[in-house]
Amino acid sequence: MLNLIEKHTRLLKTRAAELGFDFCGVSRAEFLEEEAPRLEAWLNRQMHGQMGYMANHFDKRLDPRLLVDGAKSVVTVLLNYFPSETLPAGDDDYKISKYAYGVDYHFVMKDKLKDLLAFVQEEIGEVNGRVFVDSAPVMDKVWAKRSGLGWVGKHTNLITREMGSFVFIGELILDLELEPDGPMADYCGTCTRCVDACPTDAITEPYVVDGSRCISYFTIELKEAIPDEVKGKFQNWVFGCDICQDVCPWNRFARPHRTPEFNPDPQLAGMTGSDWEEITGEVFQELFRRSAVKRTKLEGLKRNIGFVKET
Repeated sequence: MLNLIEKHTRLLKTRAAELGFDFCGVSRAEFLEEEAPRLEAWLNRQMHGQMGYMANHFDKRLDPRLLVDGAKSVVTVLLNYFPSETLPAGDDDYKISKYAYGVDYHFVMKDKLKDLLAFVQEEIGEVNGRVFVDSAPVMDKVWAKRSGLGWVGKHTNLITREMGSFVFIGELILDLELEPDGPMADYCGTCTRCVDACPTDAITEPYVVDGSRCISYFTIELKEAIPDEVKGKFQNWVFGCDICQDVCPWNRFARPHRTPEFNPDPQLAGMTGSDWEEITGEVFQELFRRSAVKRTKLEGLKRNIGFVKET
């Protein structure tokens, strides 16, 4: 017979699956002792570039109990976003990361997680908790690994054995005791395909990414001119980059997502090189109104396109 903790855990995981999440795992809410020196060293090497927020709330980033009073469990969910068809990727096509094809995942994940939290509060009782989707200093990949959902690969993305790495991550931090899952082992082995494929050498060594050298950083986070030293290295990526994931052998297990919101607008799928180069404010607003691409704003997208076109 199930005890109360097991019953609550099973109830939550069943509901997570019903809401469309592909994976759900649990770990104890505790201080991330192993991660503290790694995070400090990474920040000290200035590998966060202009992403100043990465250096904020150091203690909260390492201890979920500072984010939710009395936190006992971190519930991590994954949502597949691998598309059934990729956007055109010929020599004359501009490329955007697969995660930005459809509606911004923050909206989709948050809505589902809020439903999950509401369910827990209705079914179990007075449970205090918060929803997180990149919205606070939470080390999502670490929690996913500790919850047995995958491991952090040499490109520092989470990899699942069942469907590779094209997954979004979100959390519920709860003051409810749940049954924790064990951590996942690392199955990268001796493979270095992601390290070898990165055109800007952002993966400085296995499991270490210099964020300030990543194409995603240059095309999204950097607000000034892109440095000349990386000219000719973007392979037509103008928003984000999937190179290190595309070459990963584990992504042979990727299968199309089941979330209609992540499907690209038909107009986006039909964009030619000249359509991208001549994009207007009106078209940008129409196409990317609820998309992650709006983070770079029209001026940023035009800068990226111009930078790629020059090389």
